[in-house]
Amino acid sequence: MQEPQVSAAGEELEAVARLQAAYAQIRSELGKVIIGQDAVIEELLIALFCRGHALLVGVPGLAKTLLISTLSRTLGLSFSRIQFTPDLMPSDITGTEVIEEDRSTGTRQLRFVRGPVFANVILADEINRTPPKTQSALLEAMQEHQVTAGGKQHRLPQPFFVLATQNPIEQEGTYPLPEAQLDRFMFMINVSYPSEQEEFDIVRTTTTRRHVELQHILSAEEIMQLQEVVRSVPAADHVIRYALQLTRLTRRENGNCPKFIEEFVSWGAGPRASQYLVLAGKARALLKGRHHVSIDDIRAVALPVLRHRIVTNFNAEAEGVKSDTIVRRLLEHVPAQDHEKLDPAVQGALKSA
Repeated sequence: MQEPQVSAAGEELEAVARLQAAYAQIRSELGKVIIGQDAVIEELLIALFCRGHALLVGVPGLAKTLLISTLSRTLGLSFSRIQFTPDLMPSDITGTEVIEEDRSTGTRQLRFVRGPVFANVILADEINRTPPKTQSALLEAMQEHQVTAGGKQHRLPQPFFVLATQNPIEQEGTYPLPEAQLDRFMFMINVSYPSEQEEFDIVRTTTTRRHVELQHILSAEEIMQLQEVVRSVPAADHVIRYALQLTRLTRRENGNCPKFIEEFVSWGAGPRASQYLVLAGKARALLKGRHHVSIDDIRAVALPVLRHRIVTNFNAEAEGVKSDTIVRRLLEHVPAQDHEKLDPAVQGALKSA
């Protein structure tokens, strides 16, 4: 009677080992081209193994585009780069219908010509440089993994990821992403400047003659299998409730939120934030060699999950309080311990969940 349990345990350990090995190999291949940015790479791969989309925010020259294109090469996936510009139209992304004539019969019919969105990895470069009408062309693709044109639905290849970049300092002539689209990005990843040693290594390696050969680590089928492994990781109720309370305490409507939330936040995070906190925690646990999620995993992914889902108000803007600051204060307010040990205000928020 114990053999099925032993077999199941062995399969779990094998799945963890497979994901860890793939993670280490991908990191090794990316290291041939990308120097530093370890936290960015980890968050990007967590989003990938969770079937999530990611928005990379950083000043020009920090290898955001290079990182995404290199990642697609190591995974052996089809890749499309879309350079977002003010004159870009939705059909330039999704595709368009054209009239095709049969020369033998003279009949004409509509044929759908697929756009660049029909690829496994989509690099939406400088996504905030195009008007909302064109930005919204990605909404159906990101959520439903399909494109509707002429009343017909066209499925996108699987796996499918939108990895977008955005410049935070040059805002003239740009169009901020609407909240509905921001919420569809699992992570907003901040790409910071390299350290002095990393910058030295970047300059030394990129100013010489060099040719890098990248190996394909995972196929599309293997990626989808590993995505299923992530979703099979168990999460205890107290861990789920911890993720839930982090999300719910950002909402002023609950009445139990901290004072700094009432002072600086207009709108809090929605239920999708709680889902992504748990999913990202599962992926991080596997990458660390564990087949269970801890509260520390939830806390580790709180910033990239919540920072773009908290809408600050005028008070925050006047005092220079960013969403990252609010998330960090929230993590200090909610200790890393079981829900039963939390303060009464937090327990009240949980009971109303």
